[in-house]
Amino acid sequence: MVESVPADTPNAADPAVERAATAAGEGESEARGADPMVALADVSKSFGENLVLDGIDLEIVRGSAVVVAGPSGSGKSTMLRCVNGLERIDSGTIHFDGREVDSTGRSIYGIRAEIGMVFQQFNLFPHMTVVENITLGPLEVAGISKGEGRDRALRLLERVGIPEKADAHPADLSGGQQQRVAIARALAVEPKLMLFDEPTSALDPEMIREVLDVMRDLAREGMTMIVVTHEMGFAREVCDRIVFIDEGRIVEQGSPDEFFNHTRSERAKEFVDKIIHH
Repeated sequence: MVESVPADTPNAADPAVERAATAAGEGESEARGADPMVALADVSKSFGENLVLDGIDLEIVRGSAVVVAGPSGSGKSTMLRCVNGLERIDSGTIHFDGREVDSTGRSIYGIRAEIGMVFQQFNLFPHMTVVENITLGPLEVAGISKGEGRDRALRLLERVGIPEKADAHPADLSGGQQQRVAIARALAVEPKLMLFDEPTSALDPEMIREVLDVMRDLAREGMTMIVVTHEMGFAREVCDRIVFIDEGRIVEQGSPDEFFNHTRSERAKEFVDKIIHH
């Protein structure tokens, strides 16, 4: 990895900035670094008396892959759902691509159309074929023709490695294949940002790799990604930054090398130690 730098200060040697430069040209990389794709400022969220997010400050650089780690119930998934307005925050602000995320306003629909999200459960429509599941979003949101939608779906199925499943139904697919269809469906709206909420947690061990391989490819292509996962091998290998959350607060963040080898906080050290010696 690169030399240690402050977590939210991109520089020319940062892999996130390098990926953004590759995807969009060297001339745009500095501007992208200065203008984050996602910015959360002092974000708090409660469910009843339970404070789930407590003053979250976080910026996601364009073209970067960021893993959000932490124990169950720490607020990771809630934070993702707040980013695309599925949950309404109590205080603070969230900005996506320069626009404020307001889950109560009409502008949220335009923002959601630019964010792809992959959940733990696949949430495919069982009565639809794979292609029909993938094209539903573009047909409704982008208003493309059925022919164009099918062509896009077939390209995406090739991209995720299951072109032969185009006319199959979800019941005919393995769990790993269904999750790859879910990724293709999220990509079908041509999003600027991909959110992954523990995408491998419902899969059998042998199916996890095929999903992670697709996510690795997306990261290498420069897709901006926020990934909630317990797959620390993926985090160490692919991501630019690891954000560790506990009890609704960001306890620590840094490059994979910093997080795994030079952890500063006792809580993060305890978390890493449990992973290494699991």
